[in-house]
Amino acid sequence: MDRIVSFYPYPSTHPTRSTVKSVIISNYPAYRGATCRSMSNETFYPDIDPISIDRLTGYIERALLQTPQLRQVWVCGEVSSASHHPSGIYFNLKDKVGKSALPAVVWKSQIPELETKPEVGMEVLALGKIAVYAPHGKYQFQVQQVLPMGEGLQALRLQKLKQRLQAEGLFDLERKQLLPAQPQIIAVVTSPTAAAWGDIRRTLLSRYPGVIVLFSPATVQGETAPQSIERAIDRLIIDDRAEVIILARGGGATEDLSCFNSEIVVRSIAECPIPIVTGIGHQRDESLADLAADVAAATPTAAAMLVVPNLEDVADEHLARVERLRQAMQRVIIDRQSELDRLRIRCERIKPDRQLDRERERIDNLAQRLKLAIARHLQTAHQEQLRLKERCQALDPILVLQRGYALVRDNNGAIVRTSDRLVVGAELSLQFSNSSAKVSIVEIDNGQEK
Repeated sequence: MDRIVSFYPYPSTHPTRSTVKSVIISNYPAYRGATCRSMSNETFYPDIDPISIDRLTGYIERALLQTPQLRQVWVCGEVSSASHHPSGIYFNLKDKVGKSALPAVVWKSQIPELETKPEVGMEVLALGKIAVYAPHGKYQFQVQQVLPMGEGLQALRLQKLKQRLQAEGLFDLERKQLLPAQPQIIAVVTSPTAAAWGDIRRTLLSRYPGVIVLFSPATVQGETAPQSIERAIDRLIIDDRAEVIILARGGGATEDLSCFNSEIVVRSIAECPIPIVTGIGHQRDESLADLAADVAAATPTAAAMLVVPNLEDVADEHLARVERLRQAMQRVIIDRQSELDRLRIRCERIKPDRQLDRERERIDNLAQRLKLAIARHLQTAHQEQLRLKERCQALDPILVLQRGYALVRDNNGAIVRTSDRLVVGAELSLQFSNSSAKVSIVEIDNGQEK
């Protein structure tokens, strides 16, 4: 009997390789007459459930998407071809050393987000994912971002660091400190051999003679520069004499100024309790140190000019303030003199002596009228008092008793007004005008029976 070998994975319903030693081809009519190949002691048979091209392509696409390294990957290469289509930009990335090429595409919606558009011959750094283009059965690189090689990668890292530090609030305006108007002690952090140190010193002493300058040397170029700058700033914080710090370096290539984009330097500037002014380079783009500083100047000389005023300008401003004050005082004096003259004229017109005589006469008349009113009020009050006295005397019970009447009270001291509640034998008290007596009831005459 003929047999055939299959290398396609067995379906779950089929027996495993360890349990199947041979399969008779006559059981599968479609394969009658096929030749047989054998491997070791096992004989394999073909899968009886073939899959479609779409399913196979989908399997491959899912396998690619499930590979973390291929979902987002940076690829470097040379753009060997590029064509623009309504759906996007199609181009090939070629390996500079080997002969491999990678088909790539930037979809139309992603083109505005690109830092650099791919052009033929350009060496680029591309970010994207590996996907399958089903119609052609090919894989392609779907690009999300394109950067120029060399400075492109460095720019990306710098951008990521800037975003992270900005999210922490190290560049916020609320953190910025105000510079002192006329500092007496200024500190400078730079290289002792740099031309910037000489420029700053000359500028400070020429603009503001007498200012004290503290120098804290630091390396401002190379791998050790960030740590050196951090130590120089720490020395000034510990010394605690400087009112403001200038961090400076002259111009140079981008790589020479990279230390001012270091996270160490940025954090040291942001956390410094002393205001810091940066003067780095010559009219170049801002560094992260400039963003973290309280004030950023274009050059070391410009930083020195920001920190101290020009003494001649200060003197001129002082003289101008003195002149403005003198003119203001003169205007006040003139205004007060005018007011005094107006008051003098009014006094002469009014004649205050005559006015005072009239006021005295008016006050005397008012005093006389007040005396008469008080006298009339006292007389009326006296007459009212006499009337009240007569009424009180008419109501006085003692006077009534003196006319021969007596006041009758029961044992509880209550006044007895009628005989309705009296009983024979009850004791009563009689009060006269000047004495009292106790009596006992022997008979009650209420007008009916005795």
